[in-house]
Amino acid sequence: MTKILITALAGAVLSGGIGYILLPVLRALKAGQSIREVGPTWHNNKSGTPMMGGLMFIFALIICLVANAFTMEDYTAFFVLGVSLCFGLIGFLDDFFKLKFKRNLGLTSAQKAMLQLAVSAIYLYLLYKQGVMTCDLYIPFVNITLDIHPLLYIFFAMFVMVGCVNAVNLTDGIDGLCGSVTIPVMVFFTAAAVAVERFDLALLPAALLGALIAYLFYNWHPAKVFMGDTGSLFLGGVVCATAFALDMPLILILVGFVYIVETLSVILQVAYFKLTHGKRIFKMAPIHHHFEMCGWKEVKIVLVFTGISGLLCLLAWFGISGIVA
Repeated sequence: MTKILITALAGAVLSGGIGYILLPVLRALKAGQSIREVGPTWHNNKSGTPMMGGLMFIFALIICLVANAFTMEDYTAFFVLGVSLCFGLIGFLDDFFKLKFKRNLGLTSAQKAMLQLAVSAIYLYLLYKQGVMTCDLYIPFVNITLDIHPLLYIFFAMFVMVGCVNAVNLTDGIDGLCGSVTIPVMVFFTAAAVAVERFDLALLPAALLGALIAYLFYNWHPAKVFMGDTGSLFLGGVVCATAFALDMPLILILVGFVYIVETLSVILQVAYFKLTHGKRIFKMAPIHHHFEMCGWKEVKIVLVFTGISGLLCLLAWFGISGIVA
């Protein structure tokens, strides 16, 4: 536990220090965010805010894990880091094209989906071959495990991972939201890994927990930097990859509830708009923008959404009692 706590503290110090160096560099490179015209009008004053701030917690996490590498017996954390870096690279390419062409659209949805599916398939196959991931689907609360055929399980898991990664990406829409919502998730995964005696794996969410807290000093409203798709896709990778590394993917329904609601709000909005030829369920989607349009301040939205995330992560802890008992 001492090692885990020190790693979390190191993640915070490194992330904060990297941010101090990175922010002036991003400003000098004019790596500013373009704001979508269809977004809330008051977001226009955020145009030009540096993006790719996610690099601060990505580099902090890499340094923390490498520093612990020689004392590790289980290297699953590096599998999680590897796949998350691949998702982050996809996000980096997306951010790069946005900056290069001075628009808010980077890679196409099809390009991102194909790359993400390929990355997910490779990661899941490696976990399965290493014996880290079984094909036994644990159902929280009822303490039931379903034996699934490996090919069917991996096919199912690929789409879960891609859906989760993009759900986290959608949550990054206002200052501090994605980082804040993800902090309770990292607390949960750290505690869950410790409970099942996967201490080396616990170092990853612990380091990211500390790194995200430091990142929020730069990203809290009014944000000095945005994580960009580089950061949000990386975070999504960590969330879903850790769930599969712990062999408890269905727990994502609870710990990732906010991400899921954000995604469902977009799906429902688009479907209803097409079915009714122009009518809307929400004032704007994803749903955090709906609350903005209802008059909620960004800080209030972040605090409420983070509180919900925290409560559901606590509920998830009871849901895995059959594993950790």
